[in-house]
Amino acid sequence: MSVEFTIEGLNAKQRALADIMWGLEEFDAVEAFIGTLPKREQRECKTIIELMKMAVIEQCYDGITELDLANKVIDKFRK
Repeated sequence: MSVEFTIEGLNAKQRALADIMWGLEEFDAVEAFIGTLPKREQRECKTIIELMKMAVIEQCYDGITELDLANKVIDKFRK
């Protein structure tokens, strides 16, 4: 599964941090990179990571239809 997304609203510095983190192979490397930064940038990186997680989740659920089928099954048990 290919993961491609854009996080809107990041400034140039935040985009650069996001690109660096995304380019690292392992999350341990991301954590090591974050550890080298000043506290403010560490917080920004952690926020960017959360935004990345949300974007990936959104991409995974994109195109999934409403829960009509699930609701029909639940309704059968309710009756």
